[in-house]
Amino acid sequence: MTETTTLTTANQIFQAIFGQDNPYTLEQLKAKFAPDIQLPTMVKDSTTGEATYSAMPNAEKYITDANSGKRSETEGWLQPLRPIKGMKDLLQAWQDINYITTERVYDSENVSASDPIYHSRNVYNSTNCGGCKNIIFCDGTYDSEFAIACQRSTGINFSMRVDDSNTCSNSYHVICSAKISNSFFIQDASDLYECIFCSHLTNQKYCIANMQFDEKTYFQLKSKVIQWILRQK
Repeated sequence: MTETTTLTTANQIFQAIFGQDNPYTLEQLKAKFAPDIQLPTMVKDSTTGEATYSAMPNAEKYITDANSGKRSETEGWLQPLRPIKGMKDLLQAWQDINYITTERVYDSENVSASDPIYHSRNVYNSTNCGGCKNIIFCDGTYDSEFAIACQRSTGINFSMRVDDSNTCSNSYHVICSAKISNSFFIQDASDLYECIFCSHLTNQKYCIANMQFDEKTYFQLKSKVIQWILRQK
């Protein structure tokens, strides 16, 4: 995904959750909503010097998955036999061929700055995700689409900051919950629709801080919460 298409996707997600366009640049979006997510970082392919992305930023040497494949098809990876007198020689021989593979993308398309990604489409700067479409800054997210900064979750749609949850839509900041829709700041809950700042509830709607509100008052307060979430310093 290019920066332009990524921001277009972000706008669609913001509209679904907050009813307005994303007001942030890509860098601001990452800093505000994904500062704690361990995402692939830029490194250099040790064989070509080109920029690439890896989920393992502390390795000594890297090679892109594409360049590794090219070498397999040309000169190959098998090395000529050399004298081995001890561990020092063994470790040096290992070091000579021990490149960490980067940008591992399998059966996927339109994937940028990510590693690894499986069976997905339209992915930006994410890691360990599979069966996803249109995701940004995600880690361990599966069978989801239109998601930003989600972790260890599945069945996420048009949502942001969803952690350890499943089956969530049009929601923001959901933790350890399931079947959540149109809600903000939910923890350890299930079957909630249009709820905010709620924990440990089941099968409720129009609740804020576990208090029941009428629909009109709820949406008046929700608009204030959206302004608070999207405020810029």
